[in-house]
Amino acid sequence: MNTILDWSAYADAGLGDAYADIPRHGGNFAKAVASCINSRRCEATDAKAVMCPSYRASLEPALSTGGRVRLLKAALNAELPEAALAAPDLARAMDLCVGCKGCQRECENNVDMALIKTEYLAQRAAQHGHGLRARLFAGLPRWLHRHRGLTRRLIAARNRHGWLARLGQRLFGIAAGVPLPEPTPTPFHAPSTTTPLAPAEAGRPEIVLLVDCFGRHFEPEIPRAMTAVLAAAGYRVLVAEPAADDAEPRRPLCCGRTYLAQGMVEQAAAEARRLLAALLPHARAGRWIIGAEPSCLLGLRDEYRALGLGDAAREVADKALLLEEFLARESMAKRLDLPLGAPAAAGRVLVHGHCHQKAVGGMKPLRKVLKLVPGLDFALLDAGCCGMAGTFGLEREHAELSSRMAALELLPQLAAQPDARVIANGFSCRAQIRAHSAQQPRHLAQLLADALGTPAGRSATDG
Repeated sequence: MNTILDWSAYADAGLGDAYADIPRHGGNFAKAVASCINSRRCEATDAKAVMCPSYRASLEPALSTGGRVRLLKAALNAELPEAALAAPDLARAMDLCVGCKGCQRECENNVDMALIKTEYLAQRAAQHGHGLRARLFAGLPRWLHRHRGLTRRLIAARNRHGWLARLGQRLFGIAAGVPLPEPTPTPFHAPSTTTPLAPAEAGRPEIVLLVDCFGRHFEPEIPRAMTAVLAAAGYRVLVAEPAADDAEPRRPLCCGRTYLAQGMVEQAAAEARRLLAALLPHARAGRWIIGAEPSCLLGLRDEYRALGLGDAAREVADKALLLEEFLARESMAKRLDLPLGAPAAAGRVLVHGHCHQKAVGGMKPLRKVLKLVPGLDFALLDAGCCGMAGTFGLEREHAELSSRMAALELLPQLAAQPDARVIANGFSCRAQIRAHSAQQPRHLAQLLADALGTPAGRSATDG
């Protein structure tokens, strides 16, 4: 069995351990699967845990991390592992993994089921190809670049006319009952290179803003708010742009997350190489690379290491931080001078963390940054996965389970405080909350921009 991702990080896993139970096929991939020690921690149902969302919503052991491992081991021990990977029970278990990365943090041995699922999808695609829906979702950033107006009109019409939504469900398997996020009329554009940039204040590093496709095309108020906040704190802010020798200089940079989520490793790696070519000179110049979207920024820090991209991936990953991580770090170093006042809107603020954000311990920095806002009354919700998980909640066969995941903890806590404002840094999380409640969640950067008294953080939905 030839694997598609780079699993060399597991080369020494389980060596010398007579009880490692490493499957006989799959090489280092099999060692990654065998890192599970069958403690069944993934079958816990306490509110503070993230893993495993599909198990928590169904209580089916096969849908836990350990349940998937047991099925994968059986397939990798089969005489024909490629064929065994198509077994219906394994296919269903892997299909219902939402890639939350909760096991990467909460499991005693940090099983990386999200990455294992990517390899699984790639293996299946090598035999059967990718479906039309997967290609549509994966290629969305390119569609928005090349055919922005048409894509926007089609999505808007689909959301407003039930018959179109039902047709889309029949033709593409996109759930008719779930609204699709609509692209904004005017995407984010980096400031002109001819515009003078204020120099960084003494002792403060320069910043490179990594604008993700979701912020660029759907919520440009978020990168604008980030720019305003960082500039107000005295940092010189640059926006990551394609390298000088890029073959498509006009196409915005993309991390490849949409491809990776569908198991399209080759396409994801191509986007990753393009992004690294743009970011590596900044990393080597000592600049911090700051992102807003957890799934994109943390993919750069995590999944890129499995794409065989060499030292460039490590160098860039070492300089990449989420906004809250950077601000908390600067505050701890006594370098942060952010002139925050009390937000104009009073009242309670509820904070929902993205699963990938939780997987890297990103909620502590978020809490530290929120404490910098004078008089802010906030609470971090003890809620697991929202259930949207990229496109999972938009898919016909998954929409009902996605709703059940949201209804476990997140939606009841939001319903209990209907007048509270909501902060959710994940694009998928915001989409899920908007689809299932009256709340209009925003990003941390927007709240901070409001506390500066700047208009940058306000969006059309904020009134």
